Order: sequence, then C-alpha cells, then structure tokens
Amino acid sequence: MRAAEKVIITTAITGSVNIPSQSPYLPLSAAEVSKAALEAIAAGSAVVHLHARHPDGRPAFEPEVFDEILEPITAETDAVINITTGGASSMTMDQRLAAAHHVRPELASMNMGSMNFVYSGIADKVTEWQHDWEKPYVLNTYSHPFVNTFDKIEHTLRTLGAAGTRFEYECYDIGHLYSLAHFVEKGLAKPPLLIQGVFGVLGGIGADHANLEHMVRIADKLFGDDYQFSAFAAGRDQLAFGTHSAWLGGHVRVGLEDSLWIGKGQLAESNAQQVRKIRAVVEDMGKQIATPDEARAMLALRGATVENKENS
Repeated sequence: MRAAEKVIITTAITGSVNIPSQSPYLPLSAAEVSKAALEAIAAGSAVVHLHARHPDGRPAFEPEVFDEILEPITAETDAVINITTGGASSMTMDQRLAAAHHVRPELASMNMGSMNFVYSGIADKVTEWQHDWEKPYVLNTYSHPFVNTFDKIEHTLRTLGAAGTRFEYECYDIGHLYSLAHFVEKGLAKPPLLIQGVFGVLGGIGADHANLEHMVRIADKLFGDDYQFSAFAAGRDQLAFGTHSAWLGGHVRVGLEDSLWIGKGQLAESNAQQVRKIRAVVEDMGKQIATPDEARAMLALRGATVENKENS
C-alpha cells in the first residue's frame, strides 16, 4: 500500500440500503442530499459518494435527480464527486450507469463482483413502516443477488474510463482483489488504484479486524505500492474500521449510507457529525486531513470541469 501522506475522508451520503423507517435523519430528497453533502464537505470530507433517492426514499437513477443534487455542491465547493455505478440491486445495468454516463464524474464506484448483498435483516428491526415499498425492498435481497459480472465490469471500465473517469474499487471479499488484478493485467484498471475495503455486509467479508489486515496483505502482494487503501464497515463497526484503516496508513469512509449510528444506541443526526468524529480521531493520531485537491493528486484524478457533462 502507498501510505497516505494525508488522510482522505470520503462521505457516502445516503446510499440505497438504509430506509426511511430506520432513521429520521437519512437524507432523501435531492435538496436534502445536497445539503448533507455540503455539510460533510465543510466538516472535512474531500470526497462525497453520491446515490440519489426519490422524496419517499426509493432509490433513484434518473440523471435529472442527480443534476438537482450536484448543482449546489459544485457551485459552492471543489469537493471530489464520486457517482455510484452500483445504484441498487433492483436496477438494470443501464439504470445503474445512467447518472455516471450523464455526469462523467472524475471518480465513480465499482463493485468488483456479483455477490449476495443481503440486508433483509432490517425488516426484523423495524416496528413501524413509513412506506409500502420498504419491507418488500429489503426482503428481496435475501433471494436476489447483486449482479456485476466481468462483462459488466469491463463495459463500465471501458465506457466511463474513456471519459476520463477513475474508480473507487469496492472489494467486499478477498476474491474481489484478484478480480481487480485481472483487470489491471488487461490494462483496463490503471494505477494508482483506490481500493475500498468493505466489511460487515452479509454475503461479503465479515467485520473482523484480522480480515482488514489480511485484505491489505493480499493487496500488497498483488499491487505493491500501486494502490491507495480505504476501508469501512457497515453499521456499528464503522468508526473502528475507519480508525484501523487510518492507523495502517490508509484512508477512511463514513456516512449514513454505511451506518446510521454515531455511538452505541445513538442515531447520527447528520453525515457531518460522523465526519467530525472520524476527523477528530485521525487528527489525534497526528495525521492531517486531505483537501479535495490533495485527494486528486493522490488518486490521479483529472479534476472536475463543466465540459465533462453529457451534451454540454
């Protein structure tokens, strides 16, 4: 791993996993998502990872919804915009890629394989449902996998890569590192790589700290110093895994996409609250927080320009 001179904080603002019935603080509308992103950036996040939702919380893929989110963020900040290509498992591939092809961001997420991505357990904890769509949506993940086959990965790397987009390679298991190595060998995934280790999702690698260190060892074996590493764990282990990643020389990711909590039994009231907490931990280690431009330099991003948007 290329040890980070400064720590990049990424904030995953809303995602497509958690649902409104779990927390009143989850950003839903475009205005709420952009406001939450601006607050996270002000708190120290260099990168914002963006999904979109409809006002009732249903995952959205429509480019116009992303435009509503992005306009105030890009008008007021120079933060790195990371657009999802994962969307939700209920979406088609064309739907998942629609926003990224429209926006042509400097950074986009890339799930490195098909997998059981199960969050049906949410249904066991919700006692009062706000919307009719929520319960069948989460239960469906028990029987329907998230699909990202090699041909889909290659298509995304080729098409978005041609527009200058680089990728946050989300690795939910050790095998995903070997899948990434395959695309590096083909010349489609180009260093410096940003590997995002994801822990604690049912169907992926567990939130065990030995697993985090094992992932780094295997990544070191496969990629040497040609990658930057970041890690997060879903749910209650979010802060602990961010701390461990920073201690190892990596970066951190927080946000209400990954965890609705700020402490044991205490819901986070904003994304910015999580950013401030991990920032304090990282700075207590004696490490500095990266600015957006410093993050761009470390990740070899092209920078954002208005010409990158489709049909501009």
